Amino acid sequence: ERNLGFRLYRRMLIQENKWRAVRYGLDGKMIDFGKQKEVPTRDLIRELLDFVDDVLDPLGSRKEVEHIHTILERGTSADEQLQVFQETGDLKSVVDRLMERTVENVPQESGAGASLPNS
Repeated sequence: ERNLGFRLYRRMLIQENKWRAVRYGLDGKMIDFGKQKEVPTRDLIRELLDFVDDVLDPLGSRKEVEHIHTILERGTSADEQLQVFQETGDLKSVVDRLMERTVENVPQESGAGASLPNS
């Protein structure tokens, strides 16, 4: 049963889903307003991604949406931070991991002035 219609919903219901997303992340449940029941957050996101799939190429957005699929499979940065803290019990290790991930996503330049600050 797919629910892909657009409707207007009360702000309170939207705020409830926003709170659930913040509190429980991808592993929680959200209210599917069309189906009038709770569903796993990941399932609701996948349904939305399927819904928009046919317009991704004309809009030039496929790369960004593919990253959402990666997050659904791998988890969020918050998930990784919690995992590092659970493994090490050390906030410095969490910050170190964040720095590693940040540097991984920075394009590397060559030539003079290409070094990172404080390096």
